[in-house]
Amino acid sequence: MIAAAGLRWILTLLFAVSVVHGVWRAVLPGTRAADRVDHTLHAAMGVLMTAMAWPWGMDLSAAPQVVLFSAGALWFVVAALRRPRADGSRIAAVLAAWPHVVMTAAMAWMVAAMDVSGSMAGHSGGGAMHEMHMAGASGLASMSLSGTAPRTAAGVLAAVLAGIGLVWLTRALDLARAWDPASGRVPRTAAPGEGVAGALAFGCHASMALGMAVMFVLLV
Repeated sequence: MIAAAGLRWILTLLFAVSVVHGVWRAVLPGTRAADRVDHTLHAAMGVLMTAMAWPWGMDLSAAPQVVLFSAGALWFVVAALRRPRADGSRIAAVLAAWPHVVMTAAMAWMVAAMDVSGSMAGHSGGGAMHEMHMAGASGLASMSLSGTAPRTAAGVLAAVLAGIGLVWLTRALDLARAWDPASGRVPRTAAPGEGVAGALAFGCHASMALGMAVMFVLLV
């Protein structure tokens, strides 16, 4: 849980951007079934990351979340291998999907690590992530991880997620600057990487990754 109300709302807004985009893309006519699953997973991540920032989110059961996001990480790998690409390279497909794999796997690890730390603190029961009354980074959070290894892992993941988020944000800005309104509107079903749709997709993914990076920093 985030103790600082201002930071809690900032993170909520960041995750809400990803949720709205994920839901919109998932229900958009013409979206392929595999892409609908991708966007649904992104939306679910945004919802649960938002929940973690609020007191009520700490009462959600950890086990279903770990299973969901572990399966999600595996899904992104399998989907990348099966998704057709113009160059036909499976390696390129996996490399393109690895940021999503990292994010979903990191989400699963975060939920599991918080649940274990909560249990060690004597505040967990029935598999739920109850509030951990331990000061986080700079007193901004009322949750933290127990042990040097989990905190180190959280710090590394925070750096990786921040890097992913900054790369995506850069791509979003580049696509937005390159878009020429005079050339005509981009179809609503345009795939990520194409014009405004691509800029929006990368921007929303960046907001999710950067928000997650902040959450991981608070666990250190």
